[in-house]
Amino acid sequence: MTTYVSPPALATLVTVEDLRVSFGGTEVVRGVSLSLAPGECVAVVGESGSGKSVTARTLLGLAGPGATVRAAAFSVGGQDALGFGPARWRRLRGGFAGLVLQDALVSLDPLRTVGAEIGEVLAVHDVVPRARRRDRTLELLDAVGVPDPPLRVGQHPHQLSGGLRQRVLIASAIAAGPELIIADEPTTALDVTVQAQILRLLAERRAAGCALLLISHDLAVVASIADRILVMKDGRVVEEGPTGSVLSAPSHDYTRSLLAAVPSAASRGTRLSAVPPGSPLPRRTPNPSAPVLTGTGLSRSYGPRRVVDDVSFTLCEGETLGVVGESGSGKTTLARLALGLLEPDAGRVALHGRQWSHVPERRRRPLRRRIQLISQNPLDSFDPRHTVGRLVAEPLDLPKAERRARVLDLLERVGLPPGVAGRHPRELSGGQRQRVAIARALGPRPDVLVCDEPVSALDVSIQAQVLDLLAEIQAEYGTAMLFISHDLGVVHHVSDRVLVMKDGRVVEEGDVTEVFTRPRHPYTRELVAAVPRLT
Repeated sequence: MTTYVSPPALATLVTVEDLRVSFGGTEVVRGVSLSLAPGECVAVVGESGSGKSVTARTLLGLAGPGATVRAAAFSVGGQDALGFGPARWRRLRGGFAGLVLQDALVSLDPLRTVGAEIGEVLAVHDVVPRARRRDRTLELLDAVGVPDPPLRVGQHPHQLSGGLRQRVLIASAIAAGPELIIADEPTTALDVTVQAQILRLLAERRAAGCALLLISHDLAVVASIADRILVMKDGRVVEEGPTGSVLSAPSHDYTRSLLAAVPSAASRGTRLSAVPPGSPLPRRTPNPSAPVLTGTGLSRSYGPRRVVDDVSFTLCEGETLGVVGESGSGKTTLARLALGLLEPDAGRVALHGRQWSHVPERRRRPLRRRIQLISQNPLDSFDPRHTVGRLVAEPLDLPKAERRARVLDLLERVGLPPGVAGRHPRELSGGQRQRVAIARALGPRPDVLVCDEPVSALDVSIQAQVLDLLAEIQAEYGTAMLFISHDLGVVHHVSDRVLVMKDGRVVEEGDVTEVFTRPRHPYTRELVAAVPRLT
């Protein structure tokens, strides 16, 4: 196969003027113009549905089936891309341009090992001799922060965590040394230290002359790496300019609303989604004399590896306990122990003072309504055959006549119209599905919500609405929340106390502001230092 070779010393690698992309009669990208020069990073930000991902994919000939693409000018690598056919686009992708998507599990072939996935790029673009491909694959995995590359190279995507899969996808995208990288939410699934490593890697590629188009809802990440920002809304660019100017003195109301929605220590106790922002949230003071959920000396192993090691916690009525740590630190296993979905090898969990672990499921079942889960990806936990109405109604112990009224009331409570009840989860946006998950969890009026990365996949404005909603629910019902997240800004905004986990152990705990502003443990200091700052 002939690989793509771009002309030397191009002033711009990509130039597009008045780009318009339509599906049927609906125009989703409306007159976007942008350029990318070697060594430059341009970020595109905006809400879900703003057209930013379609714009990015169109630059690689991946607008999708049924798409109509028009532009006044469209050049890639010094060539007129309006005349490219499928074969020309295929030659360009991988060699000239690498693509990193948000959902690595969908992007990676489930039947191929990590080594085969990266090795294909090396082979197709003739990057290194065949005898060197395995060594180069190991080098790439090490460069993107994958631990133990010799082990991982023989594993399949389903054997990896979400963060590891994302790193493998990035390694595949940069394997051929492309001149252009288009990264669509490349760090959403990553904890802060790995995110910092990936951002350093992208910055190194940029310093070597690679152009970077970054699609992200994380404005702090954008601030740390981008030269210029384009803000998109409803398919149009509503504001653009140098990063410092756009973030420090935004001229458009929409940009100001995005900035106001970013959670942080400064936003504690205030609404993120209000207009104007900053109005106080309803608040219920935690009741330390009313413990709802406790874990004592919890340990859990998988084979020889201990993933939770002698962890204890207390969660009180009206309190939010944040849990932070890197991927693999034991956060999600701790959540599953708290929910009674796993039994600890040692220690015990109690719900309202009653034994919750190591009891027969028939004894737990009547109490399951009192502790509910909001997961990172509700689509995985929803039966795709069921309507939203049926999903929300499932945990309700009510007569049929009352059940529908309760479902509609719950949907209204989470900001969804009644018509959503008749739709299926796949027909909804990510933010809408997360609201359905919250409605379903709230149905039984639980005493405890276990929130496992509940907003990590949401753009900043939808995240703000969901966080405000959880605060309102807690204030109204006194709900206790175990809140797991890799986003320290979110945890600082919502939590009263925090546990910091590393290698299955709690290395630091206490008041969230005290821990994050005056961390005592070196690992906590490392986490805090790795957080990108929106300045």
